[in-house]
Amino acid sequence: MTGFSILDRAARLRDGLPEGFRDEVVESLYSDAARITETSVTERDHGTRPPLDRLLDRALTHRVWGFATMGLLFFAVFWFTISGAAGPSGLLSSVLVDHGHSRLHAVAAPLPLPDWVSGLLLDGVYLSTAWVVAVMLPPMAIFFPLFTLLEDFGYLPRVAFNLDRLFAKAGAHGKQSLSMMMGYGCNAAGVTATRIIDSRRERLIAIITNNFSVCNGRWPTLILMGTIFIGALAPPALAGVIAAASVVTVAFLGVLVTLLVSWALSKTVLRGHSSTYSLELPPYRPPKVWRTLYTSLIDRTLKVLRRAVVMAAPAGAVVWLISNVTVAEASIAAHLVGVLDPLGWVLGLNGIILLAYLVAIPANEIIIPTILMLTTTLGPNLFDAQQGVMLELGTAQTHTVLTQAGGWTLLTAVNLMLFSLLHNPCSTTVLTIWNETKSPKWTTVATLLPIALGFAVTALTATVARLAGWA
Repeated sequence: MTGFSILDRAARLRDGLPEGFRDEVVESLYSDAARITETSVTERDHGTRPPLDRLLDRALTHRVWGFATMGLLFFAVFWFTISGAAGPSGLLSSVLVDHGHSRLHAVAAPLPLPDWVSGLLLDGVYLSTAWVVAVMLPPMAIFFPLFTLLEDFGYLPRVAFNLDRLFAKAGAHGKQSLSMMMGYGCNAAGVTATRIIDSRRERLIAIITNNFSVCNGRWPTLILMGTIFIGALAPPALAGVIAAASVVTVAFLGVLVTLLVSWALSKTVLRGHSSTYSLELPPYRPPKVWRTLYTSLIDRTLKVLRRAVVMAAPAGAVVWLISNVTVAEASIAAHLVGVLDPLGWVLGLNGIILLAYLVAIPANEIIIPTILMLTTTLGPNLFDAQQGVMLELGTAQTHTVLTQAGGWTLLTAVNLMLFSLLHNPCSTTVLTIWNETKSPKWTTVATLLPIALGFAVTALTATVARLAGWA
């Protein structure tokens, strides 16, 4: 009998095993070990009260309360990240964008530089990188330490334990839940985190679906749309709660999409059996706060930020160029918006939004500033915007620009939130996917699959809304 025939026969026998057989084997091994321990080991009587570890596990790994606790805990992490980053982001924006940008212009004014050079470097490259630093640094500096503290405490293995059954039914690996959670800070970091999965098939599933975790570059778009469009539908006292609920709903929709796409991949191009692994829950231990801060800020936050800044600089240059270079008495941006407008209408969006996503592939953080700049310069210029200069406006001003100059409706806002969830990864993540897979095929799939879903979902939403008379 050849080696291949033995493997084929083994695979057929494995297919005939009843569902849950592997889990029963592992459970029987641990049960036997526990029975042997009870008959062979004598422990001192510490009273009838169970140890703290066991009490925590009863709650954190419960079939019902485990998921409820997990949802509340991660909601708290996201809320703390979003609310805690608002102040520092505003401060950095004031220093780098408001004052830094004007100071650099003042320094460059006496120099013999052509206007296009100072415009390209200061209004394009510098302003885009300043936006990325202001938007990305505070959330990552909060999210990564919190995530690492949960990891050091021993909670993340409990998350994998809770979600293992869901991911196993989807044909994926239980550890994918950990890389998915890491993706909420940065998708590039989430892709790197898939190294904890040994199976190449299941690791590819985790890599391809990690983009459905809303990274911190997409939070500003979701929060802004939830605040000025969704929250505005509720009474003022409930506006903040409704806005936050809409953002969290999109995040949980990302989890659902992750499971559905994982299942579809496991039944088609990445068919195979879910890996069996025994997850031994580590004991709870006090986190080492200072080491966690150093690891999170240096090894994760600053490295990811550096990659994003490198990618954002050329994106800013492109935004400035297409806004200032004219062809046939119109800017390149105006021509591109005209070409993209029909597709944007089908998707319930517009050409400006699609162009902003194209030029912001290197960095999602510059999408909203780019949309505001293009809307004001290509339409009614309500706030004296300059060509190619990204805008930072207050909430009321932003609502005025989008609704009056841009013609936005509730459908536009809802579909932008959906498209923000379901669109191609940023260039930093695409580069990371390539580094992790070394495969043009899977890098292409991971890049194009999300945007194909985004087109389908937004087109369906727009069609239903128009047929129902909601738009």
